[in-house]
Amino acid sequence: MYCGLNPTPKGPSKTKVQVESNKLTVTTSVSGQFRSKMNSLFLRKITPQSSPFPWVQLLRKLPLSTFRRFPTSQATQFLFPAAILQRFLPKMKRYLNTYLHTEIRDSVEHFNVLIDGYCRNGETSRAMELLEGMKTNGPSPDIVTYNTLINGFCKFGDVFTARKLTGEIFLVNLEPNAITYTTLIDACCKIQCVEDALSMYDEMTVKGLVPDVVTYSCIMNGLCKSGKIEEAKSVFREMGEVGVVPNHFSYATLIDSLFKEGNAAEAFAFQGQMVVRGVVFDVVVYTALMDGLFKAGMPNDAENMFQLLLEESLVPTCITYSALIGGLSKLGDANKGEVLLQEMEEKCVSPNVVVYSSIVDGYTKKGLLNEAMNVMKKMVQRNISPNVFVYGTLIDGYLKAGRQGIALDLFQEMKSVGLEENSFVIDSFVNNFKRSGRMEEANELLKAMMSRGLVPDRVNYTSMMDGFFKVGKELDAFNMAQEMTETSSGFDIVAYNVFINGLFKHGKYESESFYTGMRELGLAPDSATFNTMINAYCKEGNLGNALKLLNEMKSYGLKPNSITRNILVQRLCAAGEIEKTMDVLNDMLVIGIHPTPTTHKAVLDASSSKSRRADVILCIHNRLLGMGLELNLSTYNTLISTLCRLGMVRRATLVFKDMMGKGISPDIITYNALIHGYCVSSHLKNAFSVHSQMSTEGIFPNVETYNILLRGLSAAGLIKDAAGLVNQMKERGLIPNADTYNILLSGHGKIGNMKECIKFYCEMITKGFVPKTSTYNALISCFSKGKKMSQAKELMREMQVRGIPPNSSTYDILICGWYRLSKQPGLSKSLKRSYQSEAKRLFEEMNEKGFIPCENTLAYISFALAEPGKKVDAQRILNKLYKKKVK
Repeated sequence: MYCGLNPTPKGPSKTKVQVESNKLTVTTSVSGQFRSKMNSLFLRKITPQSSPFPWVQLLRKLPLSTFRRFPTSQATQFLFPAAILQRFLPKMKRYLNTYLHTEIRDSVEHFNVLIDGYCRNGETSRAMELLEGMKTNGPSPDIVTYNTLINGFCKFGDVFTARKLTGEIFLVNLEPNAITYTTLIDACCKIQCVEDALSMYDEMTVKGLVPDVVTYSCIMNGLCKSGKIEEAKSVFREMGEVGVVPNHFSYATLIDSLFKEGNAAEAFAFQGQMVVRGVVFDVVVYTALMDGLFKAGMPNDAENMFQLLLEESLVPTCITYSALIGGLSKLGDANKGEVLLQEMEEKCVSPNVVVYSSIVDGYTKKGLLNEAMNVMKKMVQRNISPNVFVYGTLIDGYLKAGRQGIALDLFQEMKSVGLEENSFVIDSFVNNFKRSGRMEEANELLKAMMSRGLVPDRVNYTSMMDGFFKVGKELDAFNMAQEMTETSSGFDIVAYNVFINGLFKHGKYESESFYTGMRELGLAPDSATFNTMINAYCKEGNLGNALKLLNEMKSYGLKPNSITRNILVQRLCAAGEIEKTMDVLNDMLVIGIHPTPTTHKAVLDASSSKSRRADVILCIHNRLLGMGLELNLSTYNTLISTLCRLGMVRRATLVFKDMMGKGISPDIITYNALIHGYCVSSHLKNAFSVHSQMSTEGIFPNVETYNILLRGLSAAGLIKDAAGLVNQMKERGLIPNADTYNILLSGHGKIGNMKECIKFYCEMITKGFVPKTSTYNALISCFSKGKKMSQAKELMREMQVRGIPPNSSTYDILICGWYRLSKQPGLSKSLKRSYQSEAKRLFEEMNEKGFIPCENTLAYISFALAEPGKKVDAQRILNKLYKKKVK
């Protein structure tokens, strides 16, 4: 912004004040001789000490480039930065009052210039003093005087005083003009008092004043910021109807808001209008487009937009760089953000705290906390103070990384520099406690913050309520919900969804009462509300009510989303309801939601479990393709895997050839599925043939490939041939995992190869792998067959120490082993009783845990207790221990 003052000589002269949107110019008509003298004066960089205008000497040290000189045939104008005027305003006023001609000193234009300077400098009270002096001593203020003051108060957010001044205009027999109303409309929109702005717009048009493009743009901006984009578009259309041509700012406002709303298509349409109508793209428009493209998930196009801006020789502003760096950082490319930061400094564009905070946020989200901390240190070195958002981001990052000590140090540092914690910082600590189930500590923290005057917001209360529900403290969650309703925060739909989700988890399924509660709170259910209730019913197996809620969801005008689809598909498939699943998918298709690879896998898994027929599986597959499922490698792999799991390798091979014919190359998942299919169908030779083929195709086997082959050998009783395969695996640099050892142990256990079992067991434990229940069962069975029941018993004890639960097979193996041991010939009665007693103890334990003995176990018990004289005992024990199963 530039302001102009012209030194005026003694003698008659005429002064003219021009107020424009970007400068205020005072022009004084003078003779050609004086103009020549003044030009010479400024060309000598204002060095004369004998200048007849002492206020000019205040500026004598400034370079000539600071000023802008516009000599004309009628007048000489000197414009210089407003910042300079503001700095020297008091002295200039004194010198002007002393030295300038009386005609100038008493002109309203002179006072208007001084009032403008005070307003720009934030000294509105002194500007008001000048106004009062004008009203008392003259000259009389004009509409420019009032507009200047109104603009000054509006810029500093004092709309109340600005509106009082508007009322005063009528008292001094003046009329507000279009500039008056536009200034007030803009100020009201900036503080989101859009209704007041629209009222002033109506008042303006009633008075016959014609709104210009600035007026309309201000109203559109206010409506967009209030989320009323449809109303903003109506104003835009009205502009065209009354013949006002939209400018770049009008378009930038709509484009930016449409992108933020997620309506990229319409934003691009307005961009196209700009091109057709020849509206010049400036930095503001390019910045809005670039920011919007990032929001629309089009980062490459956003970066291209920035390059186009540079090609147009436009200079990016700090806001432009903020949008670019922020977009890249959200994508995790904080490194490029730092490169752009350096570019800003090279181009003398001063980065602000927003730029730095974007980079800090980007590094933190990637877990690069040291890099994020270094960026904050650079801020401090450049005298840019980190704000509470920067501290909060780092605190949240360190808490999520489990480095609570550093997070607390940062919190203390933040407090020491005078920054107060906000709800985001509190929520970071609350979520940290919530993750570890320490809700009592979270509650204490919240109370401590409240005692220092910080009011928790809705997010804080919602987090606390969610945390209490998750740790099973339903009453505390209720209390938090009650406290929330009693504060100004109140419930929103997100908080209500958390509340009902918590209740559903505790078995409270009264959907009608939830609707009533929502209506009382003035809330309407959203998709998340219905998804929560549908999921709860599905978990309980109440699929009828879940499908009923789906129809209710539509009656509320809500469209089911992909989450709704996934919940219903997973649950219906788990229940084997294939046709109902297909009905749901058809309903989803109507609203444009197509099956995904995840849906495809769930439906095929369910179909294969229920039917086990290749024609049924292929029919379902083709129906899903008809619903828009994309036929890609993932889809083919699912189909091949499903067929191979059922041993239908011939059909799977045909699908494989079809895939190759469509130009889709197989990957390791495809080959592993085929190998698994051949192993399941007992065609080991073909399985090893595929294993060899994949290497020639440039696809090398992984650990899972070898595990599948080892499992095939184990199933065929050929685990002794596994040694060469294991060696080949190690030669390829592949490290056996827990599954590898479980397969080897189980395989050798089945054939009673105790030596190899113990060898692999020791190797497995040494490498830190924990055997599965099935692995322990194989070991226990191996010892049991070898009549080493003491070692088998010790393994059972080891399972319990490691926290590995025994299953029904574990008990069957041990019980049968003890009874077999008790049947050895020549065994003393005491040992026989001891072995049978151990078997009885295990049988009781098995019964208490709800396991059902196998027929072999029952036969051993019956046989042992059916000896002469024990028939009654046998019947009594069986009735007592297994009365629900044995009659």
